[in-house]
Amino acid sequence: MHRDVYSFLERLADKGVIELENVVKPLSRKYIAGKIIEAEGKPGMLNSLEKKELEFFRKDYYFEIDGFSKENQDKTNISDFGKDAGGRIRAFSYSSEIFKLNADPIVGFQLTFPGKYRNIHSWMGISTYGYLSDNIGISMDLRSHGESGTYYDAVKKFTPETGVIAKESGDAIDYTEARSSLSIDWDWGNFVVAKDFIEYGYAKSGNLVLSNKAPSFPFVRLQINPVKWLNFYYFHAFLNSNVIDSEKVAEYKRDIYINKYFAWHSLVVTPLKGLDISVGESVIYSDKLELVYLMPFLFYYYADDFLSNRQGKPGDANQQVFFSVSSRNHIKNTHIYATIFIDELTLRGIGGTLFVDGQTVANAFSDTSSRTQLGYTVGLSTVDMPINNLTLILEYTRINPFVYGHHDPAQTYTSSSYLLGHWMGQNTDLLYAELNYRFLRGLQATVWGEYIRKGSSDYSEQYGTHQPTFLFGLKNYYTYLGLDIKYEFIHDLNLEVTIRKNLTSSEQEDGSFEDYRLNEFSFAAYYGL
Repeated sequence: MHRDVYSFLERLADKGVIELENVVKPLSRKYIAGKIIEAEGKPGMLNSLEKKELEFFRKDYYFEIDGFSKENQDKTNISDFGKDAGGRIRAFSYSSEIFKLNADPIVGFQLTFPGKYRNIHSWMGISTYGYLSDNIGISMDLRSHGESGTYYDAVKKFTPETGVIAKESGDAIDYTEARSSLSIDWDWGNFVVAKDFIEYGYAKSGNLVLSNKAPSFPFVRLQINPVKWLNFYYFHAFLNSNVIDSEKVAEYKRDIYINKYFAWHSLVVTPLKGLDISVGESVIYSDKLELVYLMPFLFYYYADDFLSNRQGKPGDANQQVFFSVSSRNHIKNTHIYATIFIDELTLRGIGGTLFVDGQTVANAFSDTSSRTQLGYTVGLSTVDMPINNLTLILEYTRINPFVYGHHDPAQTYTSSSYLLGHWMGQNTDLLYAELNYRFLRGLQATVWGEYIRKGSSDYSEQYGTHQPTFLFGLKNYYTYLGLDIKYEFIHDLNLEVTIRKNLTSSEQEDGSFEDYRLNEFSFAAYYGL
């Protein structure tokens, strides 16, 4: 999801070269290939660098673009540690009429100097994907990581980095990542069984609804695209609650965790070119698998009425509603987007989530009855203005108190104790700015900065008599400035240098603030993403 082809397609869509529906990610390789073909049909709208980038990415999607064509369907090609049939260097590539497979190693090394300290991060693994016939896809990605030093982050909580399930030993940790998928597609949809990440949203500084903060989890996913202007997404996931089932400890003589599940669906409508409007809901529930949440088209808010027998409304499960809108190139070369995530919105006269419960609307916004447990992001990106190959991104995100929480610890908006949504968590806001310039194919520099205000992370008063003020509790202010320079020499072979300045200002009990500054420098070389 963070390959450069994603940002490449987004820039083309912002300019109106292609139409792109990417609120839900990852995108399938066939979908990306289709957008590359779409861009090839409009060479007059591409600048010289974009044409080189298009040629570069085309080689990576040879299977999807040319591998299934009639002239290549009956050919058998095999290569190892050389160029595949599309001219891209790979460790192994095989293609025939029935079976296609690409495989590459993953290896990387990063050296980081936070202040006077030194940290080392190394990783290795294998990535492979292929096709059975032309409509069954398979993939596998396995990685093993090791980190050591005197200042490394072992828990990765307040950071956009993906959380880890790590084993710590002295001044080092090690952890693994394992992802895989099996998919089948047809003309108007696809079905996937996978252990992977799913993201929802357009933001660069973190997504409210679904992000890659939590480790990957298993799920089944359905996408239906019956007409060009309508997409429907559904998935049901199996999460890690990290909550011990005390009733089973004695029986099994070991820790047994409470089962945790996540049902999610969204409808995306494209009423006109460049405009996408999305609405959806999700529910996190625990203990046992419920058939009603395996129904993609059921309205889960009312399904919970059935399961809870309307006791203790809004029900036993943790429910959410979300919306997003995306406007591309209605203002020249500009993408404007917004997302709102509603964990609980209870005004006087509005109960549960967003639905009238029959109570009076008098005193709708009184402190004692109102709850606005929601978050929102607004942002824009603009490309090639005022000069070609320059991209500007501006974003603001606010997350009100108690968002992502729940009275049942097995039903919080988390998996493996990491948030499924925005990495900052509740009671916080963020202002983010980024300027990216691409010098030549593969070489780019990004200057970025963000300012974060963070109040208390305590959920103990979530069901108290009133909603606390935004940024309640002792406050922390974070200012981050960074410069990233990256060069992709050939497909997947990267060198990256990062310079970063961190300033943290923490409020003390007496109202004073203590400041902490840290400068970081890192260098990374890696093959495979």
